[in-house]
Amino acid sequence: MSATRLVKSFVGRTLAASQMYRRMVRDTGVVVAFHRVNDVLPEDGITKSARDFERFCRFFKTNFDVIPLGSLVDLLERRGSIGGTLAITLDDGYLDNFEVAAPILRALSLPATFFLTTSFLGSDIVAPWDRQLPIQPGWMSWDHVRQLAREGFELGAHTRTHVDLGTLDTDEATLEIAGSKVDMMEQLGHAPDLFAYPFGSPNNMRDTNRERVRRAGFRCRASCYGGLARAGTNPHKLPRVPISPWYRTPEQFACEVLFRRA
Repeated sequence: MSATRLVKSFVGRTLAASQMYRRMVRDTGVVVAFHRVNDVLPEDGITKSARDFERFCRFFKTNFDVIPLGSLVDLLERRGSIGGTLAITLDDGYLDNFEVAAPILRALSLPATFFLTTSFLGSDIVAPWDRQLPIQPGWMSWDHVRQLAREGFELGAHTRTHVDLGTLDTDEATLEIAGSKVDMMEQLGHAPDLFAYPFGSPNNMRDTNRERVRRAGFRCRASCYGGLARAGTNPHKLPRVPISPWYRTPEQFACEVLFRRA
């Protein structure tokens, strides 16, 4: 571990142990993003082991008020306080979200939001970024998704095919955005109102597609390139912090949140 990361771990661990951390983030809300939670695949930019995922979740529970993303959006819409809150999200719809992540969340009584790439569910599609993996992680089925809904987890849309909305500005973009909502309505009996951009960097978003998301009836548009939320943050410009290998420990994440908050 680099010297910088060691320092960040020490600072984050010290603040958390002293119970100061909750007080220091009292004016800040955080939305975190995971993807795969898997012990078979090697850790990479979007894979966390079950052990690490649980470590992060326990840290979140101790040091934040963990609430559903929809509740955080409610507070933003009402201009209420989101200080000290954190929402957990998982993107894409990987099978391990159901088999590994959800049991950990249930055991810790933590809410979470699963953003679904609707055409991937129940399919043998291999995502372009997964082609070099030694084995394919697979996708949840709609039955898995329905079970998550019955257990009280939130479900959001992530387009139909994980298209890059920064390169698309045609009716196809409408089909990807609004179509994912239609798919979920047909399969689940209710429409989602939370949306997360695939890839999630500034280059993956266009103003025209932001408007398409709004017209489709979504209450939020979540990015995935870092940043914190505060009272007054526009839910249609909602930042999320991806939990990537950059954060080797929850304490490094904690220190980074304080750095970004400053």
